[in-house]
Amino acid sequence: MVVEENRRPISQRERGWAKWLARVLVKSGASPNFISFSSIVFAALAGLCFYAIGIATSAGDRVMLCLGAALFCQLRLLANMMDGMVAVEAGKGGPDGPVWNELPDRFADIFILVGAGYGVTALGLADASLGWAAAVAAVMTAYAREVARGAGAPADFSGPMAKPHRMFWMTMAALLTIFDRQIGGALIEAAFTGDRGADGEGAFILLALWLVVVGATVTALNRTRRALAFLNRK
Repeated sequence: MVVEENRRPISQRERGWAKWLARVLVKSGASPNFISFSSIVFAALAGLCFYAIGIATSAGDRVMLCLGAALFCQLRLLANMMDGMVAVEAGKGGPDGPVWNELPDRFADIFILVGAGYGVTALGLADASLGWAAAVAAVMTAYAREVARGAGAPADFSGPMAKPHRMFWMTMAALLTIFDRQIGGALIEAAFTGDRGADGEGAFILLALWLVVVGATVTALNRTRRALAFLNRK
């Protein structure tokens, strides 16, 4: 169950296809908590794809893994939207819903970002700590929001690197990785690694992880600042 005042604003909820899918899930008997759990599964699969990109030995496998990573990142977001729609619009939420609404998201961020971190590590572009740093920064955005909300501030889902933004950049990184040797990935890789002979493989995943680290840190700080300003005006 998703409490209305702690519900992320998503314009796609009003789309006909989203309402149709929510009705299908309700008729199938899927519970909001099960849908929330499925987001962890999709995220784990995305993380595995990101890692496997780093150890893929054939171009065909690499393309399929990139497409898989992008698809599972989007399925993670879809599950995150559907659990709330089934819970709120269909009235199927339960008392434990708020826990299921929040905790799976944290695991999902960790699986995707850490998997990507180990992927670029396998390619020799960075240390695995980059993925862990991105995961910590992502979790901190939600932590800042929930701590502030617990203190009486309104739920703040703003960016610049909220969950939809993180998934956008990771999805784009996966798709661009299909073409990274052709579209200038070597220039990006050289900027981060100093390797002028680099072929660009994995450079966009590397760039996306850095964007998440910096952007999520800024997001957590901005949410904290806005919450403190609100609470001090009360």
